[in-house]
Amino acid sequence: MFTGIVEGTGTVQAAARRGDVMAVRIDVGGLFEGLPLGGSIAVNGCCLTAVRSDARGFDVELTEETLRRTRFEERLVPGALVNLERPMRADGRFDGHVVQGHVDGVGRVRALRRLGESAELEVEPPSGFERYLVEKGSVAVDGISLTVWGIGGGAFSVALIPFTLDVTNLRNAEPGRLVNLEADVIAKYVERLLASRGTS
Repeated sequence: MFTGIVEGTGTVQAAARRGDVMAVRIDVGGLFEGLPLGGSIAVNGCCLTAVRSDARGFDVELTEETLRRTRFEERLVPGALVNLERPMRADGRFDGHVVQGHVDGVGRVRALRRLGESAELEVEPPSGFERYLVEKGSVAVDGISLTVWGIGGGAFSVALIPFTLDVTNLRNAEPGRLVNLEADVIAKYVERLLASRGTS
């Protein structure tokens, strides 16, 4: 489990197809110690497994399901900046919200409006995603725990503080850019429970 508190960014060094799997190498630039073999890591909010690791970075392998959900095949290209978060420790502080690393869909940046040192990000979610959004509710955008402050016109808006712009890849967001979205898991459970009540 993750919390959406991004620790920093890494850079894609290499990405290549190997049959039905896409192998990706990510340089962390000394951000943290090497991941344990088989350890989990959230890359742009998607929970992946480190199949190789050293002091400089790690390798992951992406299946067809992951590629379909994230469109990583067109996004994880050499030079791409990605958000990174290690799993939450059992004895750690819970600072964001419950983020599973299970991407629900891919949204598209409509605008990044700079407001001095802070900014507002407007994102067009995929079809069916908006029903999980509420004002002042949580959403993960490329793995970042953010608070929704506006919904309407086929998009939602979140505010980005200077720290978020400094530490994450959203500082480079441009109109048309694709971002991974994960809805608050509580909203999905509530929807499922209400649907089952209607059929019982």
